[in-house]
Amino acid sequence: MDPISDMLTSIRNAQAVGHSTVKIPFSNIKDEIAKILEREGWIEKVEKVGRKKKFLKITLKYDENKMPVISGLKRISKPGQRIYKGYREIKKVKGGYGMAIISTSKGLMTDREARKNKVGGEVLFEIW
Repeated sequence: MDPISDMLTSIRNAQAVGHSTVKIPFSNIKDEIAKILEREGWIEKVEKVGRKKKFLKITLKYDENKMPVISGLKRISKPGQRIYKGYREIKKVKGGYGMAIISTSKGLMTDREARKNKVGGEVLFEIW
């Protein structure tokens, strides 16, 4: 029912078994989330594949010891309970080692960008 949770679960499961890529159904919000994760260094790369039925092909990132770069993902705002925060209330994730993705009136951005631009919004998920 929740496409963002499905995306996070697919990434979590693929890393748990050591897959190098994961394919998820395409949507604009998932594409934006994947681009932010790529830009911030959590995943290797993201590409759109398919003509009629589009998918996002996400290449996962591992360190030199074959350990996943992403050690945890947590959905914060759910369809049954939306969580909104003002920019002053947005806390650092895991003492600055993690990051939160926030849906603001100016689009999706990281917690750092939201604090810098002084905009709050819906906290979608945290990653560390």
